[in-house]
Amino acid sequence: MKLRSQLTLAFTGLLIVVLTVTGYLIYSLILDILVQDEQRQLEETGELLANFLTEQYGTTKDIHEFNQFLNDQELQLFLYDRNMDTVLFSTMPNSVVAGFFQENNFANTKETMWQLGNDRFVTSRILFNPDALGLELILLTPMTDLHEIQRNFIKRLFLIFLIGALLAIWLSYYLTNTLVTPLTLLQRQLKKIEKRQFDDVERIKATGEIKEVEQSVFEMANELQRYMSSQQVFFQNASHELKTPLMTIQGYAEGIKDGVFEGEEKDKGLELMVEEVKRLKVIINEMILLAKLDTEKTYEPIMLSGDVLIDAVIDRLFPMLTENNIRVDKQVKEDIQIYADEEKMLRALSNIVVNAIRHAKSRIRIHAYTEHKQIMITVEDDGDGVAEDLIPHIFHRFIKGKSGESGLGLAIARAIIEQSDGKISVDRSPDLEGARFIITLPVVSNKREKQG
Repeated sequence: MKLRSQLTLAFTGLLIVVLTVTGYLIYSLILDILVQDEQRQLEETGELLANFLTEQYGTTKDIHEFNQFLNDQELQLFLYDRNMDTVLFSTMPNSVVAGFFQENNFANTKETMWQLGNDRFVTSRILFNPDALGLELILLTPMTDLHEIQRNFIKRLFLIFLIGALLAIWLSYYLTNTLVTPLTLLQRQLKKIEKRQFDDVERIKATGEIKEVEQSVFEMANELQRYMSSQQVFFQNASHELKTPLMTIQGYAEGIKDGVFEGEEKDKGLELMVEEVKRLKVIINEMILLAKLDTEKTYEPIMLSGDVLIDAVIDRLFPMLTENNIRVDKQVKEDIQIYADEEKMLRALSNIVVNAIRHAKSRIRIHAYTEHKQIMITVEDDGDGVAEDLIPHIFHRFIKGKSGESGLGLAIARAIIEQSDGKISVDRSPDLEGARFIITLPVVSNKREKQG
């Protein structure tokens, strides 16, 4: 069953239950209200009659004189004498009076409901003034009259409920349709994403949480499209990077096998084959590392001293710095604490510094400081900088600038830094005029290390 039908049925069922309970409660309460109202009306009528009779006649001796008056009122009543416990007069036949007198206690002034056979009556008693007379008017109304009023009221109430229920069901269908339609359209967009038809994905109109889901789906589609495009580019670049050294190795190997290269050319070919194998090994190892960073969750962060960490990077790359005659200016605040996996962060910073060494002319500057509750690490060089058209792609795999090797170093650095809840970007150094890599990491207290 579709969601639209389920919601409509659920709302309709709930409405029926609510209306049934409400109708039952009203049906029960309306009879009590009618009884109370009837008693009030009987009391008002009885008081008017009692006052009038007292003023006109005044004593029990005049009783026969107002019997005819009471008989003309077209009311069901008794004129009861408390002192003698007898009915002096009634507008009803004697047999009915005898039945009432037999089945009910006239002397009980607190009893408001009387019985006659299967019929019940609402009563109201009014005492004549003065009390010493002991005369009392007892007025009655049969419950059948009240039941008839109750049934008429319930019929009208049922009609009102029926109209209200139909309107409510229509409104629920309209609201349900408003709710479900965006979900149906969203399902169609998800089908397009499933079939990888990213260009056909359309935005849909929605509100509230559905709008948030729609926004997330649209962003997911864009991210999947970007990811698949990057994967396609990655495989193309990877195949190219692997194919070139393999072809070189194959060419020299076949030449040596066929005797094409001899003597110095053979030795040169073997050396070149060894270099290409080393290059292949580096590319493959870095590809494996990238794959691990993307899939494995083995990340063991600890609190690291920023000063000690950067010193370790410089010591690790000291031979390369010396060989290229590059000077390093280091400026690190002593109190900087970085929460990261030590070996992985060393790898990330080393890759960035290696990239700076390759492009620098004579100088590199490493600066670490805190700003706006964030740790900032900048690596600058005095080289030619990163080309403007290369900046958006510099951290993608197999994207190389001048003097680049595998094109994976900066991609690895970005993956590690993002695992550390950080970000990395690149622009032009305002002082050295070369490239400036900016690493942003969160400031973390020592409590986090204990919790970890």
